[in-house]
Amino acid sequence: MAAMSWPTQDELDKIRGIVSEMAGKGTEDVRVVVSPYRICPLGAHIDHQGGIVSAMTINKGILLGFVPSGNTQVALRSGQFKGEVRFRVNETQQPRHRISKGEEIKVDKSSPSPQECYWGRYAIGALYALQSRGNHLAQVFNKFHSYLQGIIGYICGSEGLDSSGLSSSAAVGIAYLLALESANNLTVSPTENIEYDRVIENEYLGLRNGILDQSAILLSSHGCLTYMNCKTTEHKLIHPLNFLKDHETEPQKGYKILLAFSGLRQALTSNPGYNSRVAECQEAAKILLHAAGNGELEPFLCNVEPESYEAYKVKLEPNLARRAEHYFSENMRVSKGLEAWASGELRQFGQLMSASGLSSIKNYECGCEPLIQLYEVLLRAPGVFGARFSGAGFRGCCVALVDTDCVAEAAKFVREEYPKLQPVLASQLNPDTAVLICEAGDSARVI
Repeated sequence: MAAMSWPTQDELDKIRGIVSEMAGKGTEDVRVVVSPYRICPLGAHIDHQGGIVSAMTINKGILLGFVPSGNTQVALRSGQFKGEVRFRVNETQQPRHRISKGEEIKVDKSSPSPQECYWGRYAIGALYALQSRGNHLAQVFNKFHSYLQGIIGYICGSEGLDSSGLSSSAAVGIAYLLALESANNLTVSPTENIEYDRVIENEYLGLRNGILDQSAILLSSHGCLTYMNCKTTEHKLIHPLNFLKDHETEPQKGYKILLAFSGLRQALTSNPGYNSRVAECQEAAKILLHAAGNGELEPFLCNVEPESYEAYKVKLEPNLARRAEHYFSENMRVSKGLEAWASGELRQFGQLMSASGLSSIKNYECGCEPLIQLYEVLLRAPGVFGARFSGAGFRGCCVALVDTDCVAEAAKFVREEYPKLQPVLASQLNPDTAVLICEAGDSARVI
């Protein structure tokens, strides 16, 4: 495989040094989980309805350095947040929304407050998922008649990068899953970990998202587009026609990934807009299924045949009609996009990507003025094949595929134009990372 540009050796050495000091172990004993961020060029907002989606990872993300603790203790520090999170793997965890904040995590006396250590909920969620779904923990206990090992770890995101809209939450959850599994010599398939991370986000944290994010992070391969049917979990890697299959040779460099940040930051679990859109999609599905005589099926739009949608969409009130229109049109765009990618037709793929962005605004009605303005700036930038929101569209960034020869000029254009429209938000961004030029990444792994 061609050499990855992330993580660098300096990044690995730094995190190994920190964990070595925390645990009193040699740097050679430190393992590192590499869990990349993802982008979704096509397939926006339809994974939670069982739609078909596309995704790829980028060469930025989460690094979690760790060593097995040798006992049941988990001790974690963060490069982005204060305090140290501690809990034990032999403690039974409950979904977060059923318990008070003070009961979620235990914080040592040096930690400023439970609120500042709220970032530890993803680690506890990973333990909850393994306890409640996989039975892997029970298997280890029954086999060895001893408790699982915890980990001593240090987690950090790519330096200076606002990860809003890049599925940093899934990257973090997966990092903790892989670390706990590695520390206890558990063999868990990517498909199983997709389910475990869904449990973290849906059941433990109460977010009603689908499986796009974790699927991309766990299944991607460098240079490929990952396709997934979120109803059947069927997945495959789409190689572009001009991708060189000899991985010892660099793939031809026809595009770069441009990330442009808005300055908007808000967690999805505190934003009612995301969950309300999911509920609206399900209400639309329920009406359409009943109209078609299939009311016994689960109310997801993937269970509605396209012919039934066309026949009965007039029964939907306007906002529900827009949600359904987005679902069915986006599924169509994904199908066409997969063909375009496989044929190396980046311009056609980009046009579909931009159309996805427009449908997200008009039909799914996500986004807000700053994000929409940023999307429109990207569409005007030189060399851009296509652009859309990255993530749920309620905060964060936009993503674009850009001709390699024009990417520096495109980045300069966005840096100059967006602050004219949103001077306050733009002033809150780090000028060095407000617009980033990225490359395709690989899947999550332990090194």
